[in-house]
Amino acid sequence: MMGTELDVLVVGGGIVGAGAALDAVTRGLSVGLLEQRDLASGTSSRSSKLVHGGLRYLEMFDFALVKEALEERGLLLTRLAPHLVRPVPFLYPLTKAWERPYVGAGIALYDAMAMTGKYDMGVPKHKHIFRRQLARMAPDIKTDELHGAIRYYDCQVDDARLVMTIARTAANNGAQIATRCKVTGFLREGNRVVGATALDLENDVEFEVRAKVVINAAGVWTDEVQALIGGDATLDVDASKGIHLVVPRDRIRSDCGFITKTEKSVLFVIPWGAFWIIGTTDTPWDLDLAHPSASKTDIDYVLGHVNSLLKDPLDHRDVVGVYAGLRPLLKPVVKRPKGDGGETTKLSREHTVANPVPGLVLIAGGKLTTYRVMAKDAVDHAIRGFAVAPPSITERVPLLGAWGYEARTNQRVALSRESGIEIGMIDHLLGRYGGLIDEVLELIRSRPELAEPLEGAPLYLAAEVVYGVSHEGARHLDDVLTRRTRISIETFDRGLACAPFAAALMADELGWDVAARDVEVDHYLRRVEAERQSQLKITDQEADEARVKAPDIV
Repeated sequence: MMGTELDVLVVGGGIVGAGAALDAVTRGLSVGLLEQRDLASGTSSRSSKLVHGGLRYLEMFDFALVKEALEERGLLLTRLAPHLVRPVPFLYPLTKAWERPYVGAGIALYDAMAMTGKYDMGVPKHKHIFRRQLARMAPDIKTDELHGAIRYYDCQVDDARLVMTIARTAANNGAQIATRCKVTGFLREGNRVVGATALDLENDVEFEVRAKVVINAAGVWTDEVQALIGGDATLDVDASKGIHLVVPRDRIRSDCGFITKTEKSVLFVIPWGAFWIIGTTDTPWDLDLAHPSASKTDIDYVLGHVNSLLKDPLDHRDVVGVYAGLRPLLKPVVKRPKGDGGETTKLSREHTVANPVPGLVLIAGGKLTTYRVMAKDAVDHAIRGFAVAPPSITERVPLLGAWGYEARTNQRVALSRESGIEIGMIDHLLGRYGGLIDEVLELIRSRPELAEPLEGAPLYLAAEVVYGVSHEGARHLDDVLTRRTRISIETFDRGLACAPFAAALMADELGWDVAARDVEVDHYLRRVEAERQSQLKITDQEADEARVKAPDIV
């Protein structure tokens, strides 16, 4: 990346930054990407993990946004990432009799938009459910006061795994990806941006990267990056906090997830393997952007709303994991007092591309589902002045693991027999690696001890920790337990028991000595404790003060 001029330098390793790197490199451009922490370490690993059209935006008459998102949902499910994206049934409970025609019409329009899009719909059509059927499908939902429900389908994805896979696909096509590298300024020639200065946080080394154009895809850090160029902001990005709870699947008996409106946002109860993900909130946040904190008030809010639907209410003891993320929401640029938290719930999720100075493109807003469109728009804008500006082809570029996924799924019994791994775990691996399961199984063939479940986190194999380092760019224990796997939110102890074992596996790959391994484990323990303390606090300010007591290693 250093020493030669790139065509495009991307700042930010979230979903949009990774998507922009893939879009640019598959056009034949030379591309680099700088991320100050780990891939997807911000917003892009802390979402509702849905690939969806945004049903509630129909009420806002934002038909274009919904149609675009539904087309991207179909594309991801049927062509780009069938191994990572999967359909999920949802129930929309009807509390009033008049809601059936009203909500039914909206969901019928939702399905119609998906069916008439450019790509396959990929999911079943909606169906009206009446009270008796609802009681059979969801025994733990209070049905006495409901007028039935409507079942419809959307999709879900492990958001961090999607980002990492997009980045790997970009790297496989020639992009250079560097994590733990913080952009500290921009190189200028006259008024034009011609690259960036950065600090390698692992080695404390400063360096420069020259590029014909820089794309800033820093999400909620957009304002901070804009400050590096000086002058008035072109985009004004507000951070809105959304929190999610993870509870065991057996605490809510239901064949489907469900969705209902709250006074401020939407409540989703989403199937997630052996768990449910429940969220979300939508509140302004102007504290630490790197580590947003879920307060006790947030958790009580979500529990209160889900319990209004349940016969057997949940309490704090049922919560396995908690995570908080920040949505980057666009506002019109106005001069506002510092720390002025405005209304964020009604801000649009649509994205905007701006060009504040020559050579620098900013993109912000949007949603995970439409990352590919955002990336395409950013690169289109960035290369307008290039002598040759090839069109985007990412709608025809399957992500790594998509190729071979269906064949390997058909061969799942043979794979189980040959590897000695029970078929349920083969299915687990197929759903995480797709056709790349061959690489994981080859690792196990060469090191049979890696076929064992990870001690303290038996839903994962030891091989997945090693693979996360050797193939997926993990550099620290937190990367593996939080993003390459979901151990940090899928175990009651938040991964504490397995941390020493995972660190020992990583140490062999990364050359850590005993002291370095102990530092990694100690940091993870401190992080978990800080998060737990923050979740006992009433206010955002108190929660933030508790969480920042455990800073990152780098």
